[in-house]
Amino acid sequence: MEKEIAKQLLNIKAVFLRPEEPFTWASGIKSPIYCDNRLILTAPEARVIVEQTIADTVKAKFPEAEVLMGTSTAGIAHAAIAASILGMPMGYVRGEAKSHGRNNRIEGRLEPGAKVVVIEDLISTGSSAIDVVEALREAGAEVLGIVSIFTYGMQKGLDRLAAANVVNYSLSNLDALVEVAEEMGYIAAGWKERILQFRSNPSDESWIK
Repeated sequence: MEKEIAKQLLNIKAVFLRPEEPFTWASGIKSPIYCDNRLILTAPEARVIVEQTIADTVKAKFPEAEVLMGTSTAGIAHAAIAASILGMPMGYVRGEAKSHGRNNRIEGRLEPGAKVVVIEDLISTGSSAIDVVEALREAGAEVLGIVSIFTYGMQKGLDRLAAANVVNYSLSNLDALVEVAEEMGYIAAGWKERILQFRSNPSDESWIK
């Protein structure tokens, strides 16, 4: 399924692999990959596969889950669709509390002690997902873990998740993606290793040749 999800992401151009013309992240780091999982929402065939797999993963890995909570903003729609498949309540966590009304940061009913699974679109350094988990914990929820669509598998992200005592299950990952990309001719021979070299040390630009 990791390779099937990777194939879907490549087919709808939710993931771009451009090692010959790297993207520049906000941090200034040059990257051979750019991921925009929002495009899944406008691709019905891929959407059905991805959302059903999210639901199946929640059911298999977190059978005691009571509520799905999406990350704002990219995880909201995916959490809503998966919750509909599962017949579960859902809500989402804002990046910061509203400055008006009830000043909510968590939208949707969340009872103290509720068993929550966070739905995230992408895990890179893990900081945004952990921020959501901490907000839910502060509100009294029991966060069982995260289900994300894609992860780069960066060591910084893995370390941060472990330190925060958060388990994440991603539908696909960079290793599966570059393997499929090479098989399908999306990248030239030899680029697979360079892209994985970038993942191992994003600040080292020696992979750009």
